[in-house]
Amino acid sequence: MSWAIEEKPLAIPPFEDGGKFLSHPPLSEDGGNFLPHLKVGAYIMELIDTHAHLYAEEFTADTAQVLARSQDNHVRKIYMPNIDLDTIDGMLALERRYPELCAAMLGIHPCHIGPDFLEQLKQMETWLAKRSFAAIGEIGMDLYHDKTYQVQQEEAFAIQLNWAKQHQLPVVIHARASMKPTMRILEAHQDGSIKGIFHCFGGSLQEAERIIALGFYLGIGGVVTFKNSGLPEVIAGIDLEHLVLETDAPYLAPVPHRGKRNEPAYLLYIAEKIAEIKQVPLHTVAEITTANALNVFKKQP
Repeated sequence: MSWAIEEKPLAIPPFEDGGKFLSHPPLSEDGGNFLPHLKVGAYIMELIDTHAHLYAEEFTADTAQVLARSQDNHVRKIYMPNIDLDTIDGMLALERRYPELCAAMLGIHPCHIGPDFLEQLKQMETWLAKRSFAAIGEIGMDLYHDKTYQVQQEEAFAIQLNWAKQHQLPVVIHARASMKPTMRILEAHQDGSIKGIFHCFGGSLQEAERIIALGFYLGIGGVVTFKNSGLPEVIAGIDLEHLVLETDAPYLAPVPHRGKRNEPAYLLYIAEKIAEIKQVPLHTVAEITTANALNVFKKQP
């Protein structure tokens, strides 16, 4: 079964672009379809979700409906970061079922790095000889709850960065409560050939500038809609050319769905919030962030 994204007929008139934030009718609160494709002149808005765990058990019962809603809400592509050895089969099955919409990455999430990590990495690396992937991810470091395996996380991160170099693939980096060691390792390996995304960025403007200087994009998700997150103030000082959009579904749903299951259709809330922060039309956010995502994922599986 394949999944083809089709342009839908315009169901609402295009909004006038007066150089201000373009709004639209309120999004549905009931989880249904939200909005027909927004057309501005000849441009049909498209979004790319650079980070969604669609193979998670939270989506088992209604995967088709979730993906249909994502299409209805402008999402043209969804990139799926891997977690560990056990998630590969489900992720690849979803990609086979919806090849036009879903693309798989390969990597071990830092929270799944343990004493046997070298054997896990050895087994996972064999997949790189079997087929292509969109990126190496998600990889990195997470010291938020536990620092027991910090040394192993650092080594695993370095090994997977070398995979990215060897296979000329972008990386999607997870850095939670670990920005200093993550940046230290990345900077030590950066020879100009590594590019990618800092997933779920929530750091300071100074950290953002350091990441951008390494040639990376900032992945902005639902946290930007949270009250008192501090992220809007940071984004206000960053050009759109350095941002990509993500949901991290099923986690971190944006307002007004905070605390509920997240899904790619909610990417529109994130794009709207960024448009509000930057005081630009919604379609401008869509156009620039989509171009940025395509620049990251040039090598398709």
